[in-house]
Amino acid sequence: MSRILLLLCFVPLCGLVIAQEHHMTFFRATADSKAAMNAIDPERIRQHVRFLSHDLLEGRGTGQRGGDIAAEYIGTQFALYGLKPMGDSGSYMQKVPMVGITPGADTTFSLAPASGAARTLKPLEDYVAYDQTQQASSDIDAPVVFVGYGIEAPEYNWDDYKGVDVKGKVLLMLVNEPPSDDPKFFKGKALTFYGRWVYKYEEAARKGAIGVILIHKTDMASYPWEVVRNSNSGEKSFLNLDGGPTLQAASWIQLAVAQKLVASAGQDLNQLMVKARSRDFVPVDLHARLKAHMTSKVRPFASNNVIAMLPGSDSKLKDEAVMYTAHYDHLGIRAEQPGDNIYNGAQDNATGCAILMEIARAYSGAKPRPARSMLFVSVTAEEQGLLGSEYLGKHPPIAAGKITLDLNYDDVKPLGTPEEVEVSGAERMSFYPTVEAMAKEFKLAIRPDARPEAGHYYRSDHFSLARVGIPAFSINEGMKFAGHDEAWGVAQNAEYTEKHYHQPSDEYHPEMDFTGDAVMARFGFALGWEAASQPKPVQWEKGDEFEKARMASTGK
Repeated sequence: MSRILLLLCFVPLCGLVIAQEHHMTFFRATADSKAAMNAIDPERIRQHVRFLSHDLLEGRGTGQRGGDIAAEYIGTQFALYGLKPMGDSGSYMQKVPMVGITPGADTTFSLAPASGAARTLKPLEDYVAYDQTQQASSDIDAPVVFVGYGIEAPEYNWDDYKGVDVKGKVLLMLVNEPPSDDPKFFKGKALTFYGRWVYKYEEAARKGAIGVILIHKTDMASYPWEVVRNSNSGEKSFLNLDGGPTLQAASWIQLAVAQKLVASAGQDLNQLMVKARSRDFVPVDLHARLKAHMTSKVRPFASNNVIAMLPGSDSKLKDEAVMYTAHYDHLGIRAEQPGDNIYNGAQDNATGCAILMEIARAYSGAKPRPARSMLFVSVTAEEQGLLGSEYLGKHPPIAAGKITLDLNYDDVKPLGTPEEVEVSGAERMSFYPTVEAMAKEFKLAIRPDARPEAGHYYRSDHFSLARVGIPAFSINEGMKFAGHDEAWGVAQNAEYTEKHYHQPSDEYHPEMDFTGDAVMARFGFALGWEAASQPKPVQWEKGDEFEKARMASTGK
């Protein structure tokens, strides 16, 4: 294959684009398509981020005015690029029916030990809780049982429930999963879906529990209480009920509250946590009850996923597609909060949306088009629990079995030129050798997940697509940036997580450097083109947890 030129880094100067170039031999594309990719501009990404995170959009809250404006803005960009609308009724919008739940001021949440006075908890300070039943009120007076990590995983020979009937009970449990360095046991240090709160809520509901209380511990959750509080205050969105089991109380409590509750039962929480790490653990009746009066303001509404397509050029393969995704929502505006109450979400995730739009623009100028079709989807309600992408997975614009790959962008740091890329989850699929080769061509070292214990693979929208079988992973920078050592990147990441993640201070600043966001966009463009050009669709590796779903979606 002839050696071709890749313009890797663009730096705007006096209206011109100056390129740092190197020879590239892997990317299979025409000169015109390479030119389209090379036209990806960090300054266009900047301006998208600036607009989407502007105070006028009020934090792009789900079901709020600012979120709807963001969706219309993205749809307008898709229209300007000449992309085919793939939403409802010939539009770019896929209606996602939802319900907003706001806990009432008269909600009460008390933990009553077998002896002694009940302790009434303070909302946001001691606990957060939502009633998933979507009813205006629910009353709970139920025993509390400690169930360790709340996991039943036959493939790891692990069962925290041990056949105990938990129907009608409230389950106190730990976040995360049993710690291990063994990659064959809950994947070692890497968090699996079993460690995520979504799984714990779903499993408890399937077993008939009426409530779950998750114990927050910063190192185990991988984020401070402020993140839990800010993500679980004000209105929270849910998909319309589909008849499945739900919880009357889906909640978190502070570690100190849990320690006092367990102590009232004559137990020590630290000792119970140690016991919970063993396969021999059995549920512990705490001889305490949750007494709660859950009131909710219930607001039915609809939000939108924004979907566009570039039809493929191959007469047979155009019925299949490669998909790009990024969520546009953030936490909105909190009218009751004093001071700065707009959660602008500049990095999380105006950056991903801007990259998505710039990739879509680049593809719209590619000649000829790739063999398979390209889907571009900006989803809603990620911050509410991956709801927009969950709905997308259940209602894809083309059959899930026809989507060969999803490449997702979420929270891409505007810190300059990256020397590493993170593609956590890509190693689980047949496409990984292509990812490795492409990273080499881009002179990017593949960095293992910087914090595998945080379970990032299960915390962004690609996971919703993986659950229906679509091979999917996110693309992001690592920790090493040009002109800095790794420690600098680690420090920048820690500072953002501790001070700005899900805080009003996640705002746009003119000094942000979007060079790296453009590099990630070009890298994703090249990967998508390769996936669209390969004769066979991407597959999960044999034995992967999502292989069965893929086989079901493809009928194989």
